[in-house]
Amino acid sequence: MTSGLQAQVWQATVERAKALAAAGRLNAALDMLAPIAQQADAPWQALSVQADLMKRAGRLDDSAALSQRLVAVRPQSVPAWHNLASTLGDLGRAAEAEVACRAAMSIGGDAPETWLVLARALQAQSRFDEAEDAYRQALLRRPGYGDALRDLSQLIWMRDADLETACAPLDAAIAVSPTTPLLRQIKAKLLEYAGQGERAYHTLVAGPLDGPGELAAAQACLTRDPSRALDHANRAAALAGGEVAAIMVTQSECLLALGQAKAALATIEALRAREPLNQHVLAFQATAWRMLGDPRYRDLYDYDAFVRPYRLEAPEGWASLEAYLVDLAKALHDLHTLKTHPVGQSLRGGSQTSASLAQSDDPAIRAFFQAIDKPIRDYMAALGRGDDPLRARNTGDYLIKGSWSVRLRPNGFHADHIHSNGWLSSACHIELPPAVQGEGREGWLRFGAPPGLPSLAVEHYVQPQPGTLVLFPSYMWHGTQPFGGEASRLTLAFDVVPA
Repeated sequence: MTSGLQAQVWQATVERAKALAAAGRLNAALDMLAPIAQQADAPWQALSVQADLMKRAGRLDDSAALSQRLVAVRPQSVPAWHNLASTLGDLGRAAEAEVACRAAMSIGGDAPETWLVLARALQAQSRFDEAEDAYRQALLRRPGYGDALRDLSQLIWMRDADLETACAPLDAAIAVSPTTPLLRQIKAKLLEYAGQGERAYHTLVAGPLDGPGELAAAQACLTRDPSRALDHANRAAALAGGEVAAIMVTQSECLLALGQAKAALATIEALRAREPLNQHVLAFQATAWRMLGDPRYRDLYDYDAFVRPYRLEAPEGWASLEAYLVDLAKALHDLHTLKTHPVGQSLRGGSQTSASLAQSDDPAIRAFFQAIDKPIRDYMAALGRGDDPLRARNTGDYLIKGSWSVRLRPNGFHADHIHSNGWLSSACHIELPPAVQGEGREGWLRFGAPPGLPSLAVEHYVQPQPGTLVLFPSYMWHGTQPFGGEASRLTLAFDVVPA
């Protein structure tokens, strides 16, 4: 039984922890709350704050465990069930997220945010009709809800590949609120990924722009008019009233596109000091070094040392790798029920799975995560330790951060990109079209070609082979060559972070 004095002490501790978090000291705040959370009779306020801070710190599993404990303490709390559902959704545990949403709704929860979490959970389970209805329910409760409009329009686009139908919910919202920049930003992003870059830019500038709108406009016209893009990025910086990493990155990208590598590097190095693990910043630092002929570029883009293919071994239960790949391909094809690519991803002309594959119950998909363990550990052992940004993070252990499958149609490809939240990235080839066996490098992996900089050519290619996993640093620019023929190209990919 907690005494009144103990309760006051705990409450004071919670308030101090919240103040630390507000000052950006998340780890200190969590350390302060940890002794309270360990108590069997810890107050729900402390558990709630700690769960939220853990989520903000990226400790999603710990946050979910605390949220589970919180709903056990307060089973009639709608916010507790909603927060649990949201965290489970972020973890890719879609079925559990749905259950938690339903629990919140059963006790009176009806917020648009809860309908959005439910919609995403349903979409991750490939229950697209139900997901669309849940998105629309969120919008009934908040007609201009940007996140729901974004996800609904993207779902319609991926299901039907019909751009105008996908834009319809956004057009209706823009008609009601034409001066709201966010709505035009969402539509512009959809147009961009549907291949209508010029229309995307004109959508953005059809009304007043706030800071995020100026940044979006910069990104929308960067490849066509880097000088205009820099003007937009500079206006975004002025409106921000302080240094914002995303704006600084875009300013640097504009300067690189204008051939001003030295000027870009000054901003990039300032960002590297602030965010040393930001893979996007690392990629642009390497790009600037390459443009300037700086030998440090080769320390980051050492293809022989850092791009490594591994042939998988057949998992337990399969007589051969070939037999396993047949079962894995079937399981993945069954998940590819959408017609076209999502917004915000690298693929063009194909589909990507909605749910985290690490949560799959399919035996072949589950076995994949056993099969990749040895290659990942072999890669880390070969990599060793060092002072460079890749080796310095090598702890000898790892976690999988996100996993997905891509099925490219003929003439499809991956645009050159990096994985900003990873450490190591991957491409595992499951089923390949005949074209990749030709001499024209169709469908091959390509490295070293930053987008929007045609003067920097591809430096390295890897020919895909069925059952081969390729591992490489997340900061390396990579994409794929388009391919012809009639067959698709099926892959499975994931990111790795140090444990």
